[in-house]
Amino acid sequence: MSEIFDVAVIGGGMVGSAIAYGCAIRGARTVLLDGADGSLRAARGNFGLVWSQGKGARMPAYAAWTRASLDRWTAFSEAMGSAAGQEIGYRRTGGLDFCLGDEDFQERTEEVRRLHNLVAGGPEIQMLDRAELRALLPNTPFGPNVTGASLMPDDGHANPLLLLRGLHAGLHRAGAEHRPGIAVDSIVATDGAFLITGPTGQTRAHRVVVASGLGTPRLAAQIGIEIPMRAVKGQNMVTERLPPLLPMPASALRQTAEGVIQIGVTSEEGETRTATSVNHLARMATRAVEVLPVLKQARIVRAWAAMRPMTPDGYPAYAQSALYPGAFAAVCHSGVTLSAIHASVLAEAILAGALPAEMADMHPARFEGRTDVQAH
Repeated sequence: MSEIFDVAVIGGGMVGSAIAYGCAIRGARTVLLDGADGSLRAARGNFGLVWSQGKGARMPAYAAWTRASLDRWTAFSEAMGSAAGQEIGYRRTGGLDFCLGDEDFQERTEEVRRLHNLVAGGPEIQMLDRAELRALLPNTPFGPNVTGASLMPDDGHANPLLLLRGLHAGLHRAGAEHRPGIAVDSIVATDGAFLITGPTGQTRAHRVVVASGLGTPRLAAQIGIEIPMRAVKGQNMVTERLPPLLPMPASALRQTAEGVIQIGVTSEEGETRTATSVNHLARMATRAVEVLPVLKQARIVRAWAAMRPMTPDGYPAYAQSALYPGAFAAVCHSGVTLSAIHASVLAEAILAGALPAEMADMHPARFEGRTDVQAH
């Protein structure tokens, strides 16, 4: 086998595609090994938020990592729009987290107080009472139980499907190979490279990145990286197209550029099936109607679910193998938000052969010795 790539990325979702794109545009001969249509793709359940609000409350390094990605998103979205052939719907409008009732408002106020000054240099989360929220969005018909919201001015949203299209088109434009429908059984270090084998054949590369979501623990273990993970089910639904109602995205409610209202996302532990469930969809719909009562008359046109990869503490995990220095693994559940930094800082680090010190706290070694770790 004579063909050998500089980098092989295993996993064609948001994380793997962003890394592969970042490597390819920097001149590395890159191949993206994507799974089959039946794979448990977390990208299917993405809500499309480009979001920093509340992230990293117990890990300042993750808060800073998220903030650094947001700072890159404007230029990144322009590059994605150019590659996709249309803009990807990125709007940095600010983002809201609605409060329902006085107790909810008070709890959120305390949480925001704890989050202040977590990351220096960026805007702080603001608490808005109902009057301030009404002044911000005078034409949005909030329900009577909305007592206010927290606001992060730099948050926003994008179309995740167009983002993925842009990443894959950008790969092709940079001369990389995208190979869909590829299952991977094994990764073996041999002759100064990595031999990646599956039912459809073999691929060789000097560097390998495992970014295959829920499939990451099995493959990462073969290159000496242990990442405990569990599956968390998330459900979404969208309404018919509606007149403008919500000019800013919220944590579980957003109006897309096309006019539909997207409602989500559940966080269901212990689930193994991607089928939707009426009870969870009903709870999501009830809260959405409580925020925007006009939605009671809206038709739901689609509902779906996906399994998302989650580490024990919910934060990303990135590692380079101590046994095989050219091998890396990456997993997170914020694939859209972090795609800008995955395609820049992380891709550069992989090509340089070492993860930067700023990522040290996000290494999976933090889980060693924990008794509450669940490996899936």
